[in-house]
Amino acid sequence: MVVAAEEKELKRLETQVENGGGGAWDYLCLVRKLKARCSHNVLKFGLPILKDPNSRSKLGSDEWTLYEQVAIAAMDCQQLEVAKDCLKSLCKKFPESTRVARLECMLLEAKGSWAEAENAYARLLEDNPLDQAIHKRKAAIAKAQGNISSAIECLNKYLEIFMADHDAWRELAEIYVSLQMYKQAAFCYEELILSQPTVPLYHLAYAEVLYTLGGLENLQMAKKYYASTIDLTGGKNTRALFGICLCSVAIGQLTKGRNKDEKEASELPSLAATALMKEYKERAPDKLPLLTSTVKSMKLFS
Repeated sequence: MVVAAEEKELKRLETQVENGGGGAWDYLCLVRKLKARCSHNVLKFGLPILKDPNSRSKLGSDEWTLYEQVAIAAMDCQQLEVAKDCLKSLCKKFPESTRVARLECMLLEAKGSWAEAENAYARLLEDNPLDQAIHKRKAAIAKAQGNISSAIECLNKYLEIFMADHDAWRELAEIYVSLQMYKQAAFCYEELILSQPTVPLYHLAYAEVLYTLGGLENLQMAKKYYASTIDLTGGKNTRALFGICLCSVAIGQLTKGRNKDEKEASELPSLAATALMKEYKERAPDKLPLLTSTVKSMKLFS
């Protein structure tokens, strides 16, 4: 995940290259490091380097990394002829490479030749049944064709073997949410929180799934995970602050004032509401009257 400082640096380099200040290679390296999807810019900045023999020769062995990066970006932008040219160079340099063979399969995907791509991936899996990238591409093919049940099946089988793949758990969770299969999505987010407990995004997503499920127990748990999101982000997550307020209102309606929480817990909604109003006052003062009216209607202040 791209943090704010890295995103700012990426934007700075992009502006610098756009204005003719150089730094195209640094930008491309940072895109790879952050795994950012900036296909248009990768194509725009990377292709001139590949076309210039002098610039290309300065890269050394990184030349082939750039060919791969530009090829994937070209597929993403449907510049298939550019992708073909890049793959031709890679095949010439690495004729027996499985990595290059995967790129050729991805090109088939980009063309919409799903059956050919699946058959090609199947042949590659015969040589290496534990190739993670190929298993994930099979799930991607199913999703691209709108065959969501098959995508779920592929991801579940994949996660039985590669249980520590956070990206796969997150993808599966998002698919379940899109299908309103919230209990299954909750399980995925629980796995993510167990393996990466300091990532606030997972706490927030889990809290929202629990809030959507409803019921007193789920709402109380959602409130705790909204609170942990606020703690992990230094109190700066507006969505989690709203979540605290909404959970408190829903819990109050279900309990009708009975079974009060401890004093510290009962103060949490008013603290969240106060933090929200402070943030709106600083960042969106024109929306503050609307927020104030909404908070008053929730009756969060005792």
